[in-house]
Amino acid sequence: MSDKLWDFHGGIHPPENKTQSTQVPITTAPLPARLVIPLQQHIGQPAEPLVEIGDKVLKGQMICAANGYVSVAVHAPTSGTVVAITEHTVPHPSGLPDLCVIMDTDGREQWAERSPTPDYRDLERTELLDIIANAGIAGLGGAGFPAAVKLNPSQEVSIDILVINGAECEPYITADDMLMQERAAEIIQGIEIVIQLLGVKRCLIGIEANKPQAIAALEKYLLEHQLQQQIELVTIPVKYPSGGEKQLIRILTGREVPSGGIPADIGILCHNPGTCAAIYRAVVLGEPLISRIVTLTGAALASPGNLEVLFGTPVSELLAHCQLQEDKLDRLLMGGPMMGVALEDPSLPIVKTTNCIVASTRDELPQSGPEQACIRCGMCAEVCPATLLPQQLYWYAKSKEFDKALEHNLLDCIECGACSYVCPSNIPLVQYYRYAKGEIRAQEHEHTRSEHSRQRFEARKARQDQEAAEKEARRTQRAEAAATKKRSQSGATTDDAAATKAAVIQAALERAQAKKAGQQATAQDPGARDLKTTKPQPKQTEEPAGE
Repeated sequence: MSDKLWDFHGGIHPPENKTQSTQVPITTAPLPARLVIPLQQHIGQPAEPLVEIGDKVLKGQMICAANGYVSVAVHAPTSGTVVAITEHTVPHPSGLPDLCVIMDTDGREQWAERSPTPDYRDLERTELLDIIANAGIAGLGGAGFPAAVKLNPSQEVSIDILVINGAECEPYITADDMLMQERAAEIIQGIEIVIQLLGVKRCLIGIEANKPQAIAALEKYLLEHQLQQQIELVTIPVKYPSGGEKQLIRILTGREVPSGGIPADIGILCHNPGTCAAIYRAVVLGEPLISRIVTLTGAALASPGNLEVLFGTPVSELLAHCQLQEDKLDRLLMGGPMMGVALEDPSLPIVKTTNCIVASTRDELPQSGPEQACIRCGMCAEVCPATLLPQQLYWYAKSKEFDKALEHNLLDCIECGACSYVCPSNIPLVQYYRYAKGEIRAQEHEHTRSEHSRQRFEARKARQDQEAAEKEARRTQRAEAAATKKRSQSGATTDDAAATKAAVIQAALERAQAKKAGQQATAQDPGARDLKTTKPQPKQTEEPAGE
């Protein structure tokens, strides 16, 4: 166990409220009659449907293929029939619908063909990455980044430390805690696969001290398999949000992820325990990612706990299974009370990034009072784990000065909610930051579209200019060829004319010379001159003889 730990700026200690969902083991949620499976349960491009309405599908069958490099495949959580491919409301802060595959289950749980690979150590790196990609594994810690992409960093970076984020610091959520308690073997074996892929020599599992059973389970497996030198279990103090990726890296290694950067920039890669367990099941057992552990908790539930839930299961089915007491329910949250979003429609499906459903009473999570004016107390800055200036960001977001918000590193905000938690004016700061980020993304999208339009226009103009230049070149070439031919013909005509002209001149010279010679001869013979000059007399007519 590591002796040296660091600390990060800020942080808070809200009530944990974790024990109410850890009293019973993980159970399997009942199979619903209908599943609503969104095509996008991850960061990146939505998956592309491979099925049509009326198709019979098997459990684990790929029904949507990854659409691009940063995308994730989607598989049928159980066997059944595709009844629709249409838009349906999905878990997202925007509340907007998205394209989903809707299937009716047949209750048979009939698996598609699987390809387990227990001897994965003999596989090439690319083969392992293909298995993980085809299994549709996205990060289960909340962000949903494609695991195969994350495990294939650029050749320009060198990863020397693997960090497993088992902190699970947010109140109420215990999905990772129970997974580590009950399935330590799957997690550790998944970690070994990741180590093989990355080639790292050091792995650190960070886990908060309030999870003693999980710590004991992991320690036991590491000891039994003599893995303590390769995989180090580190217990960290309880403080929110120690489970933030950058904050946990700071605690375990002392390294700081630069503003706007990612852990890979400083040689570190982070994974969630659930993601590692999913990698193990995909590689060793040949099972794609079709379910996850979800915490169902809150005082409005008579039977809280952790369930293994098929993706696409409506939240309402889980609430009924955990005996929701409608008369006590005040708020329904997807996620924890710090970073979760309110659920207005319990028909929303469980997706790969869903780790918790909180059904709270009014006394349990009382509503905040009305928003009041900022009193500039500075408490938000004191607790911000990203060392930002929340008050300034609030003003810029409210006044729509998004460029200034970006200059103050708005995108480094992890939306942990610590600033809102301590604000005495009840200002929903995180909501302002989310709004500003959304507007910035919309502007960037519009800028990207405009840039693409400009590039297309310039490419079209360049193509037209090139075509015009080529046409002009061809015209010029034809003109030059015609001129050359004309010059060639004109040259022959000129030669003929010159010869004719020379002949005429020669003839004239000869006539002149002949005339000159005649004149000289006349000058030498006067008689000839007289004969020439005497006019001829008329001829006399003879008269007839006399009668």
